[in-house]
Amino acid sequence: MDSQIFWGLKLRFLVFFTAVLTAMSAKETHAPPLSGSTPQINSNSVLVALLDSHYTDLSELVEKALLLPTLEEAVSMRNITIFAPRNEALERDLDPEFKRFLLEPGNLKSLQNLLLSHMIPTRIEAGKWPVTTDGKRSYHTTLCRDGNDESVQIHEKNGEKIVGISKVVKLDDIIRPDGIIHGIERLLVPKSVQQEFNARRSLSTTAAVLPEGAPEIDPRTHRLKKPPPTIPAGAPPVLPIFDAMAPGPSLAPAPAPGPGGPHHRFDGESQVKDFIKTLLLYGGYNELADILVNLTSLASEMGKLVSEGYVITVLAPNDEAMAKLATDQLSEPGAPEQIIYYHLIPEYQTEESMYNAVRRFGKVKYDTLRLPHKVVAEEADGSVKFGQGENAGYLFDPDIYTDGRISVQGIDGVLFPPEMSNIPKSATVAAKIVAKPRRGKLMELGCSLLAAVSNFSICN
Repeated sequence: MDSQIFWGLKLRFLVFFTAVLTAMSAKETHAPPLSGSTPQINSNSVLVALLDSHYTDLSELVEKALLLPTLEEAVSMRNITIFAPRNEALERDLDPEFKRFLLEPGNLKSLQNLLLSHMIPTRIEAGKWPVTTDGKRSYHTTLCRDGNDESVQIHEKNGEKIVGISKVVKLDDIIRPDGIIHGIERLLVPKSVQQEFNARRSLSTTAAVLPEGAPEIDPRTHRLKKPPPTIPAGAPPVLPIFDAMAPGPSLAPAPAPGPGGPHHRFDGESQVKDFIKTLLLYGGYNELADILVNLTSLASEMGKLVSEGYVITVLAPNDEAMAKLATDQLSEPGAPEQIIYYHLIPEYQTEESMYNAVRRFGKVKYDTLRLPHKVVAEEADGSVKFGQGENAGYLFDPDIYTDGRISVQGIDGVLFPPEMSNIPKSATVAAKIVAKPRRGKLMELGCSLLAAVSNFSICN
């Protein structure tokens, strides 16, 4: 009896010991590789086939992104499917700025996420391609770990295999026991990488150090000079518009630059282009537009003034009024500029504001950009009349263009300052007559003596 109990216990111990050894061997067989060890890759692996394939641009990016250890570990554990873009998609079709962003050393993580989003830990062959049923499409998680659980969409449409937004151009291009490679038409860009690229381009995330000059010491007080206060955005300019204007043609024969600096808070050039285009489309103001753009550089100067924050009201003579100008009135150097300067008011006025002013005050004098002359406005026949006498002009086409910075009011006459309009034409013509040069007094006296003494007629 004792011997039977002994052999029974011994048999149970042997069975238990054998089960423990079997479990330990199985655990060692299926245990994952250590973090410090590199898994062994077969020469017939899909990873080796990718590096030796015609997808040279993708394989170069994989090596530059230092993804070989990560892919070797993924291939050693499961089958993978790689969607490889064509070389043309990475060479010609890719935005050069985006490619430059990916290849920068500081954006290595973005490059890795981009490449891993083309690989899924599942084997999908052409015969087992997911088919869309009831409008539901198949989504597969990629090897990208930092993509906020982004997945790639795989479906079939009109007989074409589609991955994300790209068509599959080569199905089952490379087949290996541990994976498969399909050729796709274009690159797949995950949302996380696109957001990082957009954040890099935005001005809010770009940190720039403004250059500052050396501190200046006031020689009178021997103390540091305080920097001038900063001007908030949208504030009116500090200098008057007359100081900000470019010098006239008498000082600068070439088109002189307008006010510059880093404070361009308004797009004045676009606004001037808009109002000139409006004049052309409105009709009847082609002559004024031609003078602003072609005959002078006033359009560019007005754009720079508006960019600095100044406002302008243009009293625009129509084509009938401009046709009455004589040729000599425009042929003098600087004459077109002076005529247009007298039609520019450094205020923002509309038809309503000017009419209310002349109704209330009778006569109103507005400053012009032609110093020191002012243009006089008064009420006449239910409208606003500018100037006096024959050179007066009435507000003919109100509010042709108003955008808050530039106001254009059409008038039916060309305005001149009062002292210029009173000059008679005969005086102007007489001023152009050039006197004949006379001989010297000594020469004339000598010739008269010779003629008296002898019969010389050479002085005649």
